[in-house]
Amino acid sequence: MLDHHTYIQFCVTDEQKFRARELVQHSLHHHHTPNIWDRHAAKHSHTRMLRFTGTLGEIVFADAYHLPRPTRSFGAADGQDWGQDFQIDTDSQQFAVDIKAMKRKTGVLHGDYVLNIPASQLHKPESRTTHYFCISFHQSAEDGTIASLIGFIDKEALYHEQVGRFYRAGTTRVRKDRTSFTFHEDTYEVPFRDIDPPFVTDSIRRRGGYRLCHLR
Repeated sequence: MLDHHTYIQFCVTDEQKFRARELVQHSLHHHHTPNIWDRHAAKHSHTRMLRFTGTLGEIVFADAYHLPRPTRSFGAADGQDWGQDFQIDTDSQQFAVDIKAMKRKTGVLHGDYVLNIPASQLHKPESRTTHYFCISFHQSAEDGTIASLIGFIDKEALYHEQVGRFYRAGTTRVRKDRTSFTFHEDTYEVPFRDIDPPFVTDSIRRRGGYRLCHLR
């Protein structure tokens, strides 16, 4: 097990990106279930980008841990996954994992960078989620798209604020560069340093561009 200040990186393949685009294209044409992004996204392209990032995160996670890939992107008319993108069974526990993927300008990540999780997701009555998993993508001039697997967040620990912190809608937060933003809804904010690190397998070590990284 890695320590809390370590994450892993590897290259995303062209085939993984192609498959994510296929699923997103299908969802945009055939599935019109509204989502939280649509309330704030003025442009169709923004929804496409967010769906692509989320779907790519699921594909990358599935391939990394030898799990079945998603067969649809967000918005299927036959209902949602209720916060369970993947089920992982161990000898002692069953995990229902909800993938949280984002894009950043850099793969050099700091411990005070955060993942924001809307409280509405955490408290959704039908939710099956037991853990969230954070993935960050960035573009490298040399290696193309790079995935940073940051790790797991225990939902119950987040709910009881044993990790992260809860902020009410309307709270203004200041970024590291001194710019500010306001939460539009109740939100849990989880610093990367509080996220449990990912598991590293031999197959992950063999992936192109694999390396261990440390939060700054």
